[in-house]
Amino acid sequence: MARAIVYTELGSPDVLQLVEIPDPVAGAGEVVVRIEVAGVNPLDAKRRSGKRPMPPITEPRRVGFDGAGVIDSVGEGVTGFAVGDRVAVRDAVGTYATHIAIGADRLYPLPDAVTAAEAAGLGIPIGTAYQCVRSLEVGDGDVLLVHAGSGAVGQAVIQFAVARGATVVATASPARHEQLRELGATPVAYGDGLVDRVREAVDGEVTVALDCAGTDEAIEASLELVADRNRIATIVRGADAASFGIRAFSGGSPEPLTAQELAWRAEGIGIAIDLIAKGDFQVELGAELPLSDAAEAHRLIEEHQARGKISLVP
Repeated sequence: MARAIVYTELGSPDVLQLVEIPDPVAGAGEVVVRIEVAGVNPLDAKRRSGKRPMPPITEPRRVGFDGAGVIDSVGEGVTGFAVGDRVAVRDAVGTYATHIAIGADRLYPLPDAVTAAEAAGLGIPIGTAYQCVRSLEVGDGDVLLVHAGSGAVGQAVIQFAVARGATVVATASPARHEQLRELGATPVAYGDGLVDRVREAVDGEVTVALDCAGTDEAIEASLELVADRNRIATIVRGADAASFGIRAFSGGSPEPLTAQELAWRAEGIGIAIDLIAKGDFQVELGAELPLSDAAEAHRLIEEHQARGKISLVP
């Protein structure tokens, strides 16, 4: 039988259980993917803990949206994919598993130059980053302020924005500054005097800001530095973004993403795969744990001890 991580109640990481499940079967338009690496996202932990509102649990709930692996079987009507193909998986339900059945429209072919670990780190963070850059119309001549630039979303935002001709300033702890410079951003430290440090770092006005941190400091600095509130957004403070007059892309927002925003999220993953294969995009990889250690992976996320993308290996 296949195995998967599930939980039957909200709570600490200890509610996560590794259980046997029936082997998935590919329905029409689906394939079965043997998961080689599952990506671990902060959203996974927020849903498990109850910090992100969810419907009541009526049956064991699966975990994980992102992953990469090899196609084991192909259902009726699937074209463009075959048994043995390496693929990245996005927007799935339950990638913390040995196998998963998923619609072929949520798969991306993987060239040999892209590892399974890199591919498993793409879905949520890279899709989010690309959509934010497109929604905020970041481009040539812009000065973009990214809060939490050293996180997975922040690093991707920097790379997409720089490629589109923007100047990027990114907040991070001093230990991560050199890494952000390598990605093309000017790093600044958090804390008192942030606004002054940002102004000193840029030539001209900050024209757009993206909050990936969720702190009051990030919101307040963005409001002070950017004149057009339609070009300030958050991916964390969705629940109260409207009270600041700024935009929210998920992050607990009561407003769903638009069809165009969802399309950009899907598009961004394919773009990143192509760029990684060419050596023009980086995904920072972190701890790689066995599937049975899913609880430890969530602890690392929640205790902010994760540097780089945490992944689980069945």
